[in-house]
Amino acid sequence: MILYNLAIELYGLAVRAVAPFNPKAEAWTEGRRGIFARMREAISPDDRVVWFHAASLGEFEQGRPLMEALRKRYPEHKILLTFFSPSGYEVRKDYDGADYIFYLPADTPGRVRRFLDIARPEAAVFVKYEFWKNYLTELYRRGIPAYVVSAIFDPSQLFFKPWGGPYRKLLSLFDRLFVQNERSRGLLASIGIDNVTVCGDTRFDRVIQIVREAGLPSGRITDFAGDGGLFIAGSTWPPDDDIIVSLIERYPQMRFLVAPHELGEAKIASLCRRIAAVGASVVRFTGDDSPEALSSARVMILDTIGQLSRAYRYGAVAYIGGGFGVGIHNTLEAATFGMPIAFGPNYKRFSEAVGLIEAGAARSVSDADEAAEWLGEMLDDPSLLKERGKAAERFVLSGEGAVDKILDYGLLRS
Repeated sequence: MILYNLAIELYGLAVRAVAPFNPKAEAWTEGRRGIFARMREAISPDDRVVWFHAASLGEFEQGRPLMEALRKRYPEHKILLTFFSPSGYEVRKDYDGADYIFYLPADTPGRVRRFLDIARPEAAVFVKYEFWKNYLTELYRRGIPAYVVSAIFDPSQLFFKPWGGPYRKLLSLFDRLFVQNERSRGLLASIGIDNVTVCGDTRFDRVIQIVREAGLPSGRITDFAGDGGLFIAGSTWPPDDDIIVSLIERYPQMRFLVAPHELGEAKIASLCRRIAAVGASVVRFTGDDSPEALSSARVMILDTIGQLSRAYRYGAVAYIGGGFGVGIHNTLEAATFGMPIAFGPNYKRFSEAVGLIEAGAARSVSDADEAAEWLGEMLDDPSLLKERGKAAERFVLSGEGAVDKILDYGLLRS
């Protein structure tokens, strides 16, 4: 415990040290400055609080349908939402589905006690991967039920290593672990953790909700898309961009919407130059092109946040980035709109990607030639494109219902 607390303090010191030179570190530091005073000012002692914690934006989207459903079922309660990273907080700090939104104070005993003294949650819900030792220990000591939702486990995690005893103990502090699949349940059973319910992944509920509720994207995307049928590349990294630029060159009859994961000006400008160099007209979402110029361009760079999930409605096929790094990004947002999907080779830790491949809706590609083969066979056979798109849609619909299973369990004790 002493070493853990020391590591947390050293991490905070390191972030503060680089903050003057790193915008994310600066946001991380400034967002926590004076946090307890701001919490005391916002949260009334009479509030009945349910606390949700998400590490970042992806986990927020995973927890969002549960937050919104719980709010409808228990309208007398307040939702407190915390984030660990700036990429979640800065994008969703004005989210109107929560009553209070803050950064998570560092996981040290004193800060944890101050946080819980102010918030006094009736329940705590952690999304997917969050296992903070001091928070879980103090919640357990105070008799506040804690849950993890949409959790997924694999043998590489510390819980399942011979030296993982302290980490296994953390899992026993949860009142219930809501896991995505039977494999996770079996792994937990192998280490004596049986407070487990298999309920699936709340992301399925979220992406279905997007389709049912989302309006049209920005008019600029609508002007560009025209009648649709776009190739949409979402959350791409440089190795993914290499493939996309090659496809743009090989298939001049197709139009592309490309959403890079990182939005630095130098990287966006470089990508635009590469696309122009292969003979394709390119515009940027944040540009000032006329509607006529937008409709005649072959490629749009989506150099902003918040439009991609709605833009998928204009897609015919999709490529999801990240598969040449630590792992692919959200495939379900594209799949729910009924599109065949491709992604890089590092996908096997993501059950939804594995499931999409098994359903015949997706393919992993290792280079531009394989991606061109995948795209070309569907352009040559529109019935194949339609069949794979329907398979994607069926796969998403088959995963609906995790939120109801969690709520029916009963998160609140009174």
